[in-house]
Amino acid sequence: MDYALIWYILIAVAVFAYVILDGFDLGIGILFLGGESEKERDLMMNSVAPVWDGNETWLVLGGGGLFAVFPLAYSVVMPALYAPLTMMLLGLIFRGVAFEYRFRTTRGKFLWDSSFFIGSLVATFTQGMMLGTLLQGIEVAGRQYSGGWFDWFTPFSVFCGFVTVAAYSLLGACWLLIKLPTPYLSRYYSIAKKCALIMVVMVVVLSIWLPLGNSQIAERWFSFPQALLFLLIPAGSTYLVYLLFKDLIEHKPVKAYLASLGLFFLASLGFGVSTFPYIVPHSLTYTEAAAPDTSLKFLLSGAVILLPLIIAYTAYSYWVFRGKLNEDEGYH
Repeated sequence: MDYALIWYILIAVAVFAYVILDGFDLGIGILFLGGESEKERDLMMNSVAPVWDGNETWLVLGGGGLFAVFPLAYSVVMPALYAPLTMMLLGLIFRGVAFEYRFRTTRGKFLWDSSFFIGSLVATFTQGMMLGTLLQGIEVAGRQYSGGWFDWFTPFSVFCGFVTVAAYSLLGACWLLIKLPTPYLSRYYSIAKKCALIMVVMVVVLSIWLPLGNSQIAERWFSFPQALLFLLIPAGSTYLVYLLFKDLIEHKPVKAYLASLGLFFLASLGFGVSTFPYIVPHSLTYTEAAAPDTSLKFLLSGAVILLPLIIAYTAYSYWVFRGKLNEDEGYH
């Protein structure tokens, strides 16, 4: 049994779960200062307050799993991404503190509003930059990171940061369409359409830019016969974009949210197609970076128990706080 491959898949699932779960509440943070009244901003924050901290469990699982299961990859990736990773964690801290203190002050509420917005924006933008850094490749020599301190700061990685901001904003707008009371909805249908349009245009540019700048990825995507199979990803994405705009026009927020999640899933498949079997693109494969099989088997025995518990808790928390918000109630 290929335990390293099993863990490669599990960590990919954990990262994807984090992106779609924490993505919408980061998106709400990005849209937060656009709320037209204090009451609207209260509702925006209350729509994610019961679940946001549980969403970040998947980030801990992904990062901790990388450290335990692929220690060589961890030792290479961390030096390459120290600066954006630190900025992301600071952003998450600022927005986390804002959840706890915003409802406990009146005079200082504007400070925590700004903290929630800035923390969400910084965390989102740096996640995109880290993704862009991985896609463009990390220099490795002698099983160590051999690049420079600012290799993560390139036009491509910055562009990926903007793409992530647009994508998370779309998720956030769709979530608000599901959760907010009816009087607040009309403006967010317009916001969701604008975010979706910006995201689609930027992803098209990114999809052209990436293979032009990386011959290995270009060969992967455009070599026959596998290119015929991989074409299903852009074809499926095109169909989901059509459904997304159709559902937004017809005011079907749940279907629009599901269509946006489908786009994230296909984007994740695209990332896998571009990088597999590398866990540090395009330098270390998952087998080269994996811990010994004895360690992988031991850790897998714990994951078999832990993962179902995390999934069950996450599902239960969303079930308990399902439905639209009541303007007279909230999570404080």
